[in-house]
Amino acid sequence: MTALRPEHDAGQDGPYEQGAYEAAGAFEAAVDRLADPLNDPLPGRHASPWFRADSIPAEASGAQAERPAQVQAQTQAPQGPQSPEEAPREWYDPEGFERDWYGQQAPAPAPVPAPVPEPRVRPAPPPLPPDDQTIGLRTGLEPDPAGGAEGFRESRPDAEPDSEGTDPEPRTGGRAERRRAAKGRGRRRVEQRPDTAAPAAAQADKPMSRVEARRAARAAKDSPAVVASRVTGELFITFGVLMLLFVTYQLWWTNVRADQYAGKETHKIQDDWAKGDRNPGVFEAGQGFAIIHIPKLDVVAPIAEGISKEKVLDRGMVGHYGEGALRTAMPSAKQGNFALAGHRNTHGEPFRYINRLNPGDLIVVETQDAYYTYKTTKTLPQTSPSNVSVINPVPQGSGFTGPGRYITLTTCTPEFTSTYRLIVWGKMVDERPRSKGKPDALVG
Repeated sequence: MTALRPEHDAGQDGPYEQGAYEAAGAFEAAVDRLADPLNDPLPGRHASPWFRADSIPAEASGAQAERPAQVQAQTQAPQGPQSPEEAPREWYDPEGFERDWYGQQAPAPAPVPAPVPEPRVRPAPPPLPPDDQTIGLRTGLEPDPAGGAEGFRESRPDAEPDSEGTDPEPRTGGRAERRRAAKGRGRRRVEQRPDTAAPAAAQADKPMSRVEARRAARAAKDSPAVVASRVTGELFITFGVLMLLFVTYQLWWTNVRADQYAGKETHKIQDDWAKGDRNPGVFEAGQGFAIIHIPKLDVVAPIAEGISKEKVLDRGMVGHYGEGALRTAMPSAKQGNFALAGHRNTHGEPFRYINRLNPGDLIVVETQDAYYTYKTTKTLPQTSPSNVSVINPVPQGSGFTGPGRYITLTTCTPEFTSTYRLIVWGKMVDERPRSKGKPDALVG
C-alpha cells in the first residue's frame, strides 16, 4: 500500500519535497513525535481506534519488513508465557487518554457534614429574695454554699455528684417548665393515631366520573321499602295525633261546652220563674222545665223534656222520658214514676258518680211551684239497654210493690262505654211549695 503523507500546508513557501519522507522508518518516527495521539493513523503505541496491530493486511507486510528492527520488536507479540504486566494490552488507554487530553484531574472532594446547631441554653432565673428558709420550703430550693447567702440551687434528691465530687449540672429552663415536667411523670403517653381524615378528604375532593356520580346518586336514593316504611310511619304519627286531639275533645272540651250551655239554661229557667211566666203542663222537646239537685254529689243540672242526644243530653242537661212508649209521669203527678237520663262521661257528665249513691241519700227536684224530695232506696249496677221495665210506673227490680211517687235515674256503664245501663231508684218523701222556702236538704 502507499504510505500516507502529510499534505502541503497552505501558505508554505517552497515546493513540496517528494522524497523527504520516503526513507524507511522516517515517516513512523515523525508520527511518533506527534503530540496528539488522534493524528496517528497507523498501528503502534498510539494507534488509531480503527486498527489493531494484528489486523494489518498482508499488503503492508513489506512495509513492515522495512521498519527498523527496534520498531518491529515493539510491534511483534512476544513468544512464550508472559506476566500480566507483559501481556498485550488494548490499544486504547482511557486513563491515559483523559490525562493527555483533559489534563490531570483532581480527586473528588469528600462530602462535608452539615453543621449541627448548638442547643439553646435558657438564661438563669433571676436571683431570689434573701429569705432562705421560706423560699427553700416553698420552691424546693436550698442555699448554695458557693453562692453565699444570696445564692440558691435546686434541691434534687435523685442527682448524684460526679466522680470528682462536683455538683451535677443544674437543670435548664424556668420554674414553670420544671413543674410541667414533674406533673408529666408517671402519666401514660397517648399514642398518636394515624390521621385517616386526610386521605378521606383527599378522596372526597377527587372529582367523580359520570358513572361514579350515577352510582352515588343511586345509592343515596331511598329504596321503595324505606319510602313505604317512612310513609307508614308518618301515617301512624298523623293518626295518633288525630286520636289524641279527638280524645282531648271528647274528655275535656265537650265538658267545657256542656257546662257552659247547662249553666245558661239553668239561669234562664230561674229567670222565667222569677218573672212569673207560667208554662203549661206539656213541654216541647229540648225545653227546660225543672232543676235537679243531688247534694251528696254536688250536682245541679237543668231538666229538659225528652232524651234526645243532640238537643238534650249532649248539651249537659238531664232528659225526661216523656215521649212515646217511654213516656213517664211528672213530679207533680199523684202517682207514677218520674224517670230521668243523663251522661256518665263527657258532655257535662251530670250522672258521673250516681253509682256512689247509697240508700237514704236525698235527691231534690225543683220546679216552678214546689220542691220534691226523694230518698234513694236501691241501685241496679247493670242491666241491658233494652230493659225498659225499670222505668215502669212500678219499676221491676226496684222492690216497690204498688203504685207510688217514684224517681228513676239511668246512665251508661261501665264508664266511657254504653254497653249496659246503671239504674238508681228513689221514693218521694217530701213535697214543699216554693212559698215555704227551700227544703232542709238544700239549706244545709
